[in-house]
Amino acid sequence: MDKVFIEALEIECVIGIYDWERKIRQPIVLDIEMAFDNTVPAATDDIADTLDYKAVSKRLIQYVSESEFGLVETLAERCAGIITGEFGVRHVRLKLSKPGAVRGSKAVGVMIERTRAP
Repeated sequence: MDKVFIEALEIECVIGIYDWERKIRQPIVLDIEMAFDNTVPAATDDIADTLDYKAVSKRLIQYVSESEFGLVETLAERCAGIITGEFGVRHVRLKLSKPGAVRGSKAVGVMIERTRAP
């Protein structure tokens, strides 16, 4: 199965459950793998036949930067829903990291995989 990926997409947003977190913007980082058959765009060399990773990135940047969720789990689920629902991706693997959230760690977060029903 072919995959299109977006690696280390950093977006600032309001995320967290503590009062102080509700008053600031923090970075989150997305790593995304999307199942996509690349044989057609490879044959046509036409961007219209691709899964446009720039369009996916722009949509997620817009959504995440306007969001104000308490949990990274909720934000990850919504992002996966956008990818499968709006871009027709059949299967997505998404890692959402929150850098610096725990002292001594580079980042914490969640990894989810979602498959859209045919």
